[in-house]
Amino acid sequence: MKGIIARFSNKQILLIILSVIVGVCAGLGAVGVRQLIRFITTLSFSGYENFLEVLHTIPTYRKILAPAIGGLIVGPIIYFFAKEAKGHGVPEVMLAMLMKDGKIRPRVAFVKAIASAISIGSGGSVGREGPIVQIGASLGSTVGQYFNLDRRDIQTLVACGAAGGIAAAFNAPIAGALFSVEIILGDFGVAALSPIIISSVISTIVARHFEGNLVAFVVPPYSLNTPFELLPYTFLGIVAGLIAVSFIVTLYYLEDWFEKSPIPEYVQPMIGGFIVGLIGVYFPYIYGVGYESINGALHNQWPLYILLLMIPMKIIATSITLGSGGSGGVFAPSLFLGAATGGAVGVITHSLFPQAASAGAYALVGMGAVVAATTQAPITAIIIIFELTQNYMVIAPLMFTCIISTLIATAIKKESIYTLKLKLKGIELVEGREESILKQVKIDSVIKEGVFFYINHNLKYIIDTVLSTNQSVFPVLSPSNKLVGILTLNNIKSVFYEKEALAELVIAEDIAEDPVYLTEDSNLQDAMDIEGRHSIEEIPVVKDSESMEYRGIVFVHDIINLYNFEIKKRELALAVITRKKYKDVTKGLNLGEGMRLMELKVPDSFVNRSLKDLAIRNNYNLEVLIIKRGKNTFIPNAETVLHEGDNFVVVGKYEDIRKLRQKEGV
Repeated sequence: MKGIIARFSNKQILLIILSVIVGVCAGLGAVGVRQLIRFITTLSFSGYENFLEVLHTIPTYRKILAPAIGGLIVGPIIYFFAKEAKGHGVPEVMLAMLMKDGKIRPRVAFVKAIASAISIGSGGSVGREGPIVQIGASLGSTVGQYFNLDRRDIQTLVACGAAGGIAAAFNAPIAGALFSVEIILGDFGVAALSPIIISSVISTIVARHFEGNLVAFVVPPYSLNTPFELLPYTFLGIVAGLIAVSFIVTLYYLEDWFEKSPIPEYVQPMIGGFIVGLIGVYFPYIYGVGYESINGALHNQWPLYILLLMIPMKIIATSITLGSGGSGGVFAPSLFLGAATGGAVGVITHSLFPQAASAGAYALVGMGAVVAATTQAPITAIIIIFELTQNYMVIAPLMFTCIISTLIATAIKKESIYTLKLKLKGIELVEGREESILKQVKIDSVIKEGVFFYINHNLKYIIDTVLSTNQSVFPVLSPSNKLVGILTLNNIKSVFYEKEALAELVIAEDIAEDPVYLTEDSNLQDAMDIEGRHSIEEIPVVKDSESMEYRGIVFVHDIINLYNFEIKKRELALAVITRKKYKDVTKGLNLGEGMRLMELKVPDSFVNRSLKDLAIRNNYNLEVLIIKRGKNTFIPNAETVLHEGDNFVVVGKYEDIRKLRQKEGV
């Protein structure tokens, strides 16, 4: 493969060609998943078309047993073959982008397709878009790994696969591309955007070839009858934001509840399916992806009480399905909740003001509003609804309502339905992988004394000292050790050839420039920002901006080394959390080269103290990878406070681990 790659002098052209391949694969994957869902739904309920009518013709026991049997099959498949297939898919893709250089195991696509099709087809209250995104992303990652591409190119192909998944799912290529850059990649750069757009278009064309110009929803004509309707749309935006937050909170509450449950993990989906089946007997609208129920809301088919009941029932059913370990997405449930919420607001508005648009119009806008609030991706939500309607009239109220719902949701809950899952694992997602890590690591571990000058040092001493060191930036200090300026090689070069004449006449204060510095509480990202603005390889550190008391200097190459070390540490931590061979490390696990991984009980002397205060790296030469608190396992940061009963997994040399155990009595 390297020989093939070498023939392409322009890497961008290679990425474009590979994005076409990924687009074809993503389109085929989407079509395959849909057909598999159709087959399993028919097998489970004796019908697929007019699903709600079919449910009235089958016995009650079948409505209950179908989701339970589906869960019984899905649980072992996920547990034993690919745990990444559990849940709604998109956070797992984001995790791979953030922590694994975009590398996803090839088997994930296959396992996710099977598990999701069974979960949805047997009645699980989840969507198919999330799985299709994960399948497309997995295929993109596999292509990138096959061609031995570098990290950024693999991540671009992962984003291409995700874009192709959404595009094929909704017949919406623009929304697919924007979803990928807004949620998966977080980067609107042309280099990344171009192959993503191509992959999204190709995936849509492939899906249309096999299924025709498939329309996910039959959308009614839309019109904004009066500008005064912005008032009920404002109300809709507020309610949609609150519904979205309720959905997020309920979903992760039940996920946490099932994780703490003593029930075996591979059995939990069966129990979740049984509960969903019981709900479905009395309220069948919650079964499966729910597109038929959404279409009913768009065409004013449901009375107000049904629309109002749809909201809590769908939240509970979806949260149980996913919380218990089922496989499926949250995109379609968000659309469902939006259609029900908007439809209810529309029914009330139309009854009070007959000149207002129909309830279906409000259901359409509500779909975008709840999606925008749950995903915190309003641009994607707006474009999806626009591509579904292809009606410019919907844009104004849609944008207005989506922004309001997003503002409400973010004001209450900082994390989206996708990023909260990462945060609960101890992973902060910022603008990208680099910033996420660099912003969490303080500079105190890389501060060195460095070479510095006092303001009265003469030129001869300065030049002689500079010639004997590799340092290129030199702090200039007052007699009281306060930073007053810096000297760079450029400053010194300006007087270097006049060294003999000015040797005793020029002092450091004369040629110093204004100080560039960091404070002790700065993080590595602050250091890299200064390096980027000033193009300097060393940065002085002071206690604070008021005292300017000199503390030392940080070297950019040390920051890069620490960043690479933090990546390796987090990858190992992630392996401890997700891989079965690391599940029990209480007796220790040899990692080679004298390094050992071991789980220890937190000593009493560590309780109620932060990792920063304990300085375990400096005091014991050990790294804390993860904290186990009850049934919760997460990656800590410097501010994490240890609690009584916690266990932590450390990595280091066996001798250092032994010293910690002896000294602290663990």
